[in-house]
Amino acid sequence: MTTCVVPYVGPTIRLGLRENAAQFSLLVLVNAFVGAMFGMERSLLPLIAEHEFALTARTALFSFILVFGLTKAVTNYAAGRWADRFGRKRILIAGWLVAVPVPFLLMWGPSWTWILIANGLLGVSQGLTWSTTVIMKIDLVGGERRGFAMGVNECAGYIAVAGAALATGWIAARYGLRPQPFYLGLVFVGAGLLLSLLFVRETAAHVALESTLRADAVHTLSAREIFRRTTFDDRTLSAVSQAGLVNNLNDGMAWGLFPLVFAGAQVSLDQIGTLVAIYPATWGIAQLGTGAISDRLGRKWLIACGMWVQAVGLMIVSLSTTFSGFAVGGVVLGVGTAMVYPTLLATIGDVAAPIWRSSAVGVYRFWRDSGYVIGALVAGVAADTLGLVRAMWLVAAVTFGSGVVVALRMTETLQRKTSP
Repeated sequence: MTTCVVPYVGPTIRLGLRENAAQFSLLVLVNAFVGAMFGMERSLLPLIAEHEFALTARTALFSFILVFGLTKAVTNYAAGRWADRFGRKRILIAGWLVAVPVPFLLMWGPSWTWILIANGLLGVSQGLTWSTTVIMKIDLVGGERRGFAMGVNECAGYIAVAGAALATGWIAARYGLRPQPFYLGLVFVGAGLLLSLLFVRETAAHVALESTLRADAVHTLSAREIFRRTTFDDRTLSAVSQAGLVNNLNDGMAWGLFPLVFAGAQVSLDQIGTLVAIYPATWGIAQLGTGAISDRLGRKWLIACGMWVQAVGLMIVSLSTTFSGFAVGGVVLGVGTAMVYPTLLATIGDVAAPIWRSSAVGVYRFWRDSGYVIGALVAGVAADTLGLVRAMWLVAAVTFGSGVVVALRMTETLQRKTSP
């Protein structure tokens, strides 16, 4: 496997969260802008589809999630490989450049096709930028406090998702669905690109240093071997990959169905923005605790129980008809997702050797974001044939089953960590 890892050349390169606090904090900020780009359309696109483009069939409406998920999944895989080959920073900058046209297309796209093109570009951008910030943070912190580091990363990203969803919902309620809410996207992409160009530093030297400290680091794997190991052969990595897929399957369902369910219950546009924000906000904030908990208590049961809590949250939303009921369901769903999200990434870091870790993260994120594609198809078809509520019950059952797979197949990884 070809890599760009450079030799460790001096004492200035150190592993650890405290030792790399400045760069780590900068990457957290960059990832917040990545999340904001994603969040700005979460409360609006389903409504734009219905009100501006007269898309009534749920499967047609869910096309924007399918396009986003497909492009992001494929790019996630490529980002892991490219980060090894060309360097992390270059891939991060490329991701921001791809995002530049997105706000303009969302503001002025004359047909639904243009909105789909915007979501395709957004998927590519998210795959490159979010994957790379995750990989770079894992590089910086080494083996210690990996769960906490991933919790901070995902917290920043999804707090920004929630904030952007809330802000665009508020703007839309006062000025209309387009173009004003998407002016924020120009700020997000400009800030993210400038920070990445001017201040983010390459982390390949940290990988080289950690590789000297792990006995498994010298064994390289081909792209095919990494894909097979992460997807099928390693019981833990495969369990993690399927859990990530199902997690984003239900997130894709929530992205598309929740605004329609809330609107069907006669909830105002302002309140829809708030409800859409509650789920990722809870998810984001709670990750600060759940990531750290996984460093102390272990990964396996936090993931399994998190999938089961998500299933309960989906059932609460499906049974509710009022703002307060929807809010409670969103909080429960957010807590369950927070238990899972940083812990899955930390598990990849526990198991994969530094020299092929970014590629393993890419494979995992490929399967995880394929969940958006499957979720869009399943939820869209189920909503058309069974109705919105039964579609959510179906996704809740799949989510519960995913937790069972983790409980039966995954091995605890916390004891595998080696301190640098």
